[in-house]
Amino acid sequence: MNMLISFYSKFMLHNKPLKFMMNSVFNLPTPSTINYAWNFGSLLGISLTVQIFTGFFLSFHYSAEVLVFDKILNMCNEISYGWMLRFLHSTGASMFFILCYLHIGKALVYKSYFYVKVWASGLMILLLIMGTAFLGYVLPWGQMSLWGATVITNLISVIPYFGKDMVEWLWGGFNVGTFTLNRFYSLHFILPFLVALMVVIHIVFLHSSGSSNPMGLPLNIDKISFFNYFVIKDMVTVVIMMAVLFFFSLYKPYLLMDHENFITANPMLTPPHIQPEWYFLFAYAILRSIPNKMGGVVMLLLSLFIILLLPIISLNSVKSTRFSPHSIIIFWFHVGTFIILTWLGSMPVDSPFVELSKFYTVIYFCFYLIYPLF
Repeated sequence: MNMLISFYSKFMLHNKPLKFMMNSVFNLPTPSTINYAWNFGSLLGISLTVQIFTGFFLSFHYSAEVLVFDKILNMCNEISYGWMLRFLHSTGASMFFILCYLHIGKALVYKSYFYVKVWASGLMILLLIMGTAFLGYVLPWGQMSLWGATVITNLISVIPYFGKDMVEWLWGGFNVGTFTLNRFYSLHFILPFLVALMVVIHIVFLHSSGSSNPMGLPLNIDKISFFNYFVIKDMVTVVIMMAVLFFFSLYKPYLLMDHENFITANPMLTPPHIQPEWYFLFAYAILRSIPNKMGGVVMLLLSLFIILLLPIISLNSVKSTRFSPHSIIIFWFHVGTFIILTWLGSMPVDSPFVELSKFYTVIYFCFYLIYPLF
């Protein structure tokens, strides 16, 4: 027995990757009071794995050319389980963002932004997955893919001096076409691996500072091993998540898709209402609420980067809203604002939607200035 213990100690000493995995998964001290809201992080990891694997197998049958719309239809109809791979990937993207927004909401409620490195690395992951999702939305080459890419990439032209040159370089010409698809396909393939790298960095920062708890107190004496208590707890939610993913992939795969994207891309026919996927609509509503193009782009970026202000301007060091009912009310008010902005982003640019977008844009930014004061 002593020889086995000695061998295990020497093996772990010289095998640093395995030691890191053991300390990160099995031997990690975890607060015993954390609830199911802490499961969103592990669910995001599983969801990212599903996206990478389904995307990898989809890449076998994808070719970046203007006829790709028909090839995707052929893949769904002729290749064994090609339709399932596509629907798992498209539905999985929506589920990934749902879990991501829930994870951010949990961090706001329990004030996890006090862990500055974890918070900043989480923002970087959010920006990377938004970029990856936008690139993936263009690849099916439907009407909304073409015109969405045209509108969003044109925003880069606001950069002084070389903005227009950057747009033409990104397009590979003077309009969105085959060269644009080639660039977007390459970037869409490589970015998930950068996301995975940032996730590892995110986990390292999290484990160096330790997980928070619902009370927001440093209860180091009340910690237990992550395995097997919380592994079993995570597996329960993983099973539920996979059941929901397969249900919507098999029975409601088109629920969150835009009907315009079922029409092949036509540069001579502009859709009556151009909009991105639903998970970008809140930012799109903020962009449209500003009449100036440069101002709209600045506010669009600020709607994401403003979360970095929370640990800076916060007046209360208690890492929870358990003792502040006012904060809970303000948080749920912000959730309502987010949902309304998402709805307004899907509406046409017309009255009263434009005026409402301006009003709720102000409310959206006020939250990040008022919330840390309580």
